[in-house]
Amino acid sequence: MEETFYIKNMVCDRCKQVLHQELSKAAIPFSKIELGEIVATISSKTDYETFKKIIMANGFEMMKSDTELLVEKTKELLQEKIIVQGGFDVKVSTYLATHLNKDYSVISKLFSTEAGMTIEKYVIHLKIEKAKELIQMGQFTFSEIAYTLNYKSSSHLAKQFKLITGLSMTAYKTAKDWNRKTLDKIV
Repeated sequence: MEETFYIKNMVCDRCKQVLHQELSKAAIPFSKIELGEIVATISSKTDYETFKKIIMANGFEMMKSDTELLVEKTKELLQEKIIVQGGFDVKVSTYLATHLNKDYSVISKLFSTEAGMTIEKYVIHLKIEKAKELIQMGQFTFSEIAYTLNYKSSSHLAKQFKLITGLSMTAYKTAKDWNRKTLDKIV
C-alpha cells in the first residue's frame, strides 16, 4: 500500500534526484518524489528501516507533526517563489494563505513558534542569500539585483544586506569570501 512520507530539508531538484537514485538502488518502490514529499510502498519493517536510513544518510529528516509539515511547506513555497522565481508579485501573506488554504495569522504564529523566526525575517534571509548568489555570478548591478528581488530601491536591499551579513554589498563582492548558506541552514 502506498504511503506518503513528508521529508524535511528537501530544497532543490538535486535533493529529489539523490533520493530517486538511492531509493531505486535500494529497490524501494515509489510513485512520486516532490520537494518535501515522497509517495512510496513500504511493505516490511526492513524496507521502512532502509527507507529511513536513506533519508537520514542524505541529510534529510522525516517529519511528524502537522505543525512541522505546515512550516516545511511554508519554507518550500517561499524558497520556490524567491530563489527560483525571483520574488513576489503579490503580498507574502496573501500568497501563503492562498497556497496553504489557511489564515495567514495561523501560518505566521505556527511558523514563528516552530522556526524561531518570523516569516518576514525568513523572507529577508532568503532574499539576502539570493542576492549573494547574484553578486557571485557577477552578471547584474546592485540595482538590477534589487529590482530582481522586488525591492523598491537598491538602498533598501543594501541596508538589509549589511544588517544580515555585516558587510556592504561592495565589500562582499570584492572579498570573494562568498560565505553562502544552504537554504536548509537559514532556519
